Amino acid sequence: MTIWETVVLSIIEGLTEFLPISSTGHMILASTAMGIHENEFVKTFEIAIQLGAILAIALMYIRRFFQTLTIYYKLFIAFLPTAIVGLLAYKYIKAYLFNAQVVAISLIIGGVILILIDKWVFQKSSKAADLNEIPYKNAFFIGLMQCLSMIPGTSRAAATIVGGVVNGLDKKQATEFSFLLAVPTMVAATGYDLLKTPVQFTQDQLLLLLLGLVLAFISAWFAVKIFLKIIEKYGFKPFGYYRIILGVAFLIFVQKV
Repeated sequence: MTIWETVVLSIIEGLTEFLPISSTGHMILASTAMGIHENEFVKTFEIAIQLGAILAIALMYIRRFFQTLTIYYKLFIAFLPTAIVGLLAYKYIKAYLFNAQVVAISLIIGGVILILIDKWVFQKSSKAADLNEIPYKNAFFIGLMQCLSMIPGTSRAAATIVGGVVNGLDKKQATEFSFLLAVPTMVAATGYDLLKTPVQFTQDQLLLLLLGLVLAFISAWFAVKIFLKIIEKYGFKPFGYYRIILGVAFLIFVQKV
């Protein structure tokens, strides 16, 4: 990988990780578009830089994590379905679904769903005054929805936000619960991926990895701040339209390649 490719992929990871537009999908599309050869280092790099994005959310919501133990219980219940399905289906998903065509189709379908959800949730009030009040069964359902994000292009954020909205949360609460659930989910998924793809780094590769972590952290921090303002003012529609346009454009691109 070149420095330029490192910069592009790291910024894309940070900008898209917590938005409902699929970071994995964008990474696959970007790598395909730039013609990056998928060797062991590249695979490990794309996984490892997620830790930079995770750290951004962990620091941004650190007070929430220290307020009460209740949120930990709700997040654990929400995380369980993904942990179980992930362990059972990991190698099959990696083998058969990680390609640009699947990503493009998933982006389009998810975009349509976000637009429809946005119309339904507009000005909708929450059934819970605080995230700690989410019933355990609702947290579990959000976790089930998160399992859909194992399909590249679906988006973990989109799946959990839709799950939250369907379970009575307003758009801001659904988004923040999605952010919080990302921490245990991504730490587990990233750690598991790294164990499955061990690689010996050269000094140059370590520097690229460090650069990637820093850029992913910075871009994720700003992306989340901007995202919250966008959904408050415009809802989820802009992200739905973006997904559809990107998915269609890349289907055309793939066919021409």
